[in-house]
Amino acid sequence: MNQSKQTFVTAFALFSLFFGAGNLILPPFLGYNAGENWFWVTLGFALSAVVIPILAIYGHARLQGTMLDFAKNVSPKFAMFYSVCVYIISISLPSPRTASVAYEMAIEPYLELDALWLSSIYFSLVLVFVLNRTRILSIIGKFLTPLIIFILLAIISIGLFGDTTAIRNSAENTSLIGGIIEGYQTFDAIGGVLIGGVIVISFALQGTYDFNARKKMMGKAGLYAGVGLLTIYGGLIALGAHYSGEIIAGSRSEYLTYLSQETLGNIGTAFLAVLVSLACFTTAVGIVTGTADFVKGLFKNSKLAYVITAVLGCVIGVAVGQFDIHYIIDLAVPALMFIYPITICLILLNVLPKKWASQLVFRGVAITVFLFSLADVLKELISDNRIIPYQKVLPNVLIDASEAFINKFEAFIPLAREGMGWVLPATLIFVLLNVKMAMATSTEK
Repeated sequence: MNQSKQTFVTAFALFSLFFGAGNLILPPFLGYNAGENWFWVTLGFALSAVVIPILAIYGHARLQGTMLDFAKNVSPKFAMFYSVCVYIISISLPSPRTASVAYEMAIEPYLELDALWLSSIYFSLVLVFVLNRTRILSIIGKFLTPLIIFILLAIISIGLFGDTTAIRNSAENTSLIGGIIEGYQTFDAIGGVLIGGVIVISFALQGTYDFNARKKMMGKAGLYAGVGLLTIYGGLIALGAHYSGEIIAGSRSEYLTYLSQETLGNIGTAFLAVLVSLACFTTAVGIVTGTADFVKGLFKNSKLAYVITAVLGCVIGVAVGQFDIHYIIDLAVPALMFIYPITICLILLNVLPKKWASQLVFRGVAITVFLFSLADVLKELISDNRIIPYQKVLPNVLIDASEAFINKFEAFIPLAREGMGWVLPATLIFVLLNVKMAMATSTEK
């Protein structure tokens, strides 16, 4: 396969691996809540769910290693800790969530099939694909993604030209920052560092292209996939806002079903079922494959380690995937508030020129982000507005101390109330450390 064709196949595969359960059900409901502010929410959502993930692909194109290479400039131990956290979170939450979404939107309305049975069948098929990983890019890129994109564009195009009532007023937390935080739920920044490794290994297994060719193809493929994701996300958010005055939406999945019926009629529900199934399935394959690749590398490229990890990942998918979508989304929030800021900073540092991203800068920024994001994690753990009652299993002394700390933290740290208190401290440390290094270099000269 020539490089141009391989680049487009890889771009399609990237789009499909990124575009999973959360990517489909989150944007329309976000547009519904945003109403007249849908543009600003789209911009925020695009930053965390498109720009950062595609920069992760570019970072992998430069490194062409494993996820350990993404964090090695902090320290080898931190790189291992970070990588293990990412893979545990990935196979425990976003991967099972794909089965839950597929069940609720594509199976439950038509068949009297138990959620456990569906998740079992679903992850059995995922395992088949993962164990045949040399053909993943070809199968996903050539066949599955074009069908996904066609159905999405049909729903968006027809819907945006339809007659509707006035757009509703915006709900709370539907600003630029609200869009950024909602983009966390796509898991795409984490997916970028995970899926990028899958692409690197897939190219290596082909043995056809050298380092520079792979770098060029991955960079272009990431750009093409990013344009596609931005188009679809923007369209879905705009569509959600466009119909926001028509109905009082009860949940993300219900609103998406409503939109498909309004745009494509009765056949829209069938199209949506196919779309959901494909989008969820390709993401689950990418996550389990990436996790198995990582463990295989830790055990000297052991095929047995790859198979065992793949099976274990699918077993976890069956166990968690039988739960309700919103339960899994709620369960994920504290983990996301912990791992996402660190992931974003590592991605940005890995795409910067090396003179601005020395080991000292990596360490300083990583430590700062870790410390300043703890308040967001605590806030989610003690919140009583969640489906998952974390606070009920925590000691009252810890809850009281956490509330006092969070109140002081939010009073003094900019953006802390919005869940992004780590941004300015990390930026300040980045600038100060680079100034320090520049001054040291100048003195030596």
